[in-house]
Formats: sequence, structure tokens, C-alpha cells
Amino acid sequence: MNYINRNLEKVVAEVTKEYPVVLVTGPRQVGKTTMLLKMMEGTDRRYVTLDDLNERDLAKTDPELFLQMHKPPVLIDEVQYAPELFSYIKIHVDKTHAPGDFWLTGSQVFKLMKGVQESLAGRVAVLSLTSLSQAEIYGGNMSPFTVDMDALSERTVGRAAADTLTIFERIYKGSMPAIVSGTNSNSQIFYSSYLSTYIERDVRELSDAIDSLKFLRFITAVAARCGQMLNVADIARDADVNQTQAKNWLGILETLGIIFYLHPYSNNQLKRLVKTPKLYFYDTGLVCYLTKWSSAETLVNGAMNGAVLENYVVAEIMKTYLNSGKEPYIYYYRDKDAKEIDIVIEHDGVLNPIEIKKTSNPGSELIKVFELLDRSSTPREKGAVLCMKPGLSAIDRDNYIVPIWMI
Repeated sequence: MNYINRNLEKVVAEVTKEYPVVLVTGPRQVGKTTMLLKMMEGTDRRYVTLDDLNERDLAKTDPELFLQMHKPPVLIDEVQYAPELFSYIKIHVDKTHAPGDFWLTGSQVFKLMKGVQESLAGRVAVLSLTSLSQAEIYGGNMSPFTVDMDALSERTVGRAAADTLTIFERIYKGSMPAIVSGTNSNSQIFYSSYLSTYIERDVRELSDAIDSLKFLRFITAVAARCGQMLNVADIARDADVNQTQAKNWLGILETLGIIFYLHPYSNNQLKRLVKTPKLYFYDTGLVCYLTKWSSAETLVNGAMNGAVLENYVVAEIMKTYLNSGKEPYIYYYRDKDAKEIDIVIEHDGVLNPIEIKKTSNPGSELIKVFELLDRSSTPREKGAVLCMKPGLSAIDRDNYIVPIWMI
């Protein structure tokens, strides 16, 4: 199996010099442990996993003894299984103040965060690892995606141009390390076992009364609506559950790092905006598996091609921020007249509007909607159309045409 270098390694190395505790969160099987074990090679850091039931039992019943046996610097894997450790880690940290003593991983983000924030506020750097990004898989440096001509030009270095079918092959294959590195060449078998492991282990832990088949039907109904505004009633109807159940289960999918939301952009000057978020998956391979597409070729021309492409682009932009240890301020715009801008990035006091299109030849009519932001109190800066054009180009001085392979 080939190890694929992760962009987050640089961030982990930096924060390890400053913080006593580094927590890497993210869904199962995205490579948190693999990355940290790789980074530990040749150091004196120890490793212990709470997937081991004996270790877990000790960590829960006698956290003090556990930490005496596993002295820092240490990597404690799957730390969410023993939140009892946090207050003892805090005692150790307050005594020694040694940066980098504890590396922790955890796959249940919010449940974990509560315990961490209560016990370790100010002592912990929390980082998110997602499934692999396009840049990590196919080459090229990765920095947070911005609409800046110099930064965009740099993104062409070390990357090969990709046409529409190639992009859809990436979408179809997905971004889980086991599939990308060739450990599991059959994505259907991988996703099938991934879901059953997930449902049986993590979902049950967060919600006892769960019917596996119903949950599978539910996550399929959610996948069919990727890239759309969240409609809990529709999802509940398709999955044959009530709306409260659907809301709870959506919370579980978000907690486990499978889905995320883009919230609508708003400020006081812009009236009549919608309040509903849009729903996306971090991994489009899972979407394609759940919605039963048989190949990239059928997907390219299928009814979902626009939604899945939008999902891919939004997730890739999110990953460029998360994998650089940065907070993404990314929204979408939609008003009551159903006028919409796919992505609005807010940074440094300005807004960058972005449209996503499957075309390879976008025209100036696509950027008309950007003017909707002119009534906002935050000034609009450069815009972009992300599309299938082979090379970096421009519609005019203020609006660029950016190939999707460059994200």
C-alpha cells in the first residue's frame, strides 16, 4: 500500500511545537492514525489505541495508572472511548507545560469536542482530517482556495489537466485512502463494508434504537439530495421515519464527519434571503455508491451530474481549508426570488462569488448573479466560474475561469 502524504502533516508538526495536546478528529478510515504513525517514525513517541478493550477499560477505570503506563510523548488513538482521560491529561499538562506531549485521535467529533473543550481549553489544538483531497491524490501543492490570480497560477504547478470524464472518474472513485491507494480496488465492496461497520459501531453508540436497514434507507435518501437545500420532511418521507428521527440521524451523520452544511450568506443589508442550509458529503464516492450509479460514464450524463459535481467542488474547497488547519468561511447565496450563487467565500473583509458549471466554455451571462452581492455591506471582490475548461482563463478583469482540476 502506498502512503499518500497529507497536507495536514505540516500543520500537526507546527502545532506540536506550541500546544501540549494535539487532537486530530475526522471520520473513520480517512487516515488519521496512519498519518500520525508515519510522523512518529524515528521518534520516541509511544502508541496506544483504545480500540483495544483492555486498554480502554484501564483508561476508563484508572486513567492515572493508564497515563503512568503510557508516558508522554504518546499517541492515544480513538480517545473518544475514554473521556475520563481528559481531566488527567489536563493535570499532567498543567504540571509539565511540555509542548507535543499528547497526540490524540477521535472519530466522533462533537461528542468528543464537548469533553475536550471543558477540560483542555487553551491547551489543545483541534485539527480536522477529511478524506483525501484532489491535490493530495493527483499532485500539486495545497493551500486554501482563493480567487487570486497569483495564487491560482501557482495551483497549476505539479498538476495535470483533467477533462470532464476524468473529473467524473475522480468523483465516482471517491477519496477514501483505502480505495485511492489501491488496498481495496473494488469500491462497491469497500463502501458496503464501510457502511455496515459504521452503522453497527458508531451509529449504534450515538443512538441505541437504530434499525440498520432503516438507517441505510435514510442515508441513501440523504445522498440523493446532496447539493440541495435541506428538506427534512422529504428525507423523512423517503426513509419512512418521522421528522424528529430524521433530524437526529442527520445530526449523527454530521457528528461522524460524513456530511456537512453550507449555510446561506447573510448580512443586514441583504433582505429576503433564505435561511435553509445546503447539504453535502465529504466523499462523493459514498454518494455514488448509495445512489447506485454503475460507472463514471453513466454518472456524467445522468440526472444527478450537476448536483454531484457541485458537491465535489464544494467538498474540495472545504478540504483545502481544513487540511491547512484553517477555518473555512464559505457560504452560498439564495434569495426569495430563487436567485442563487453557488459559493461565497468571505475573507479579509471581502466576498468572492463562485459559480460551478459542467460546461467547458462559460459565458459572461453566468456572472450576472454576482451583482446580487453588491447590496451587501461587505464589498464584492473577484469572482470565478469553476468549470471544465482545460486552462486558467478570464471572462473579464474581475471574473476568472478556473478549471476544477486546479482546486
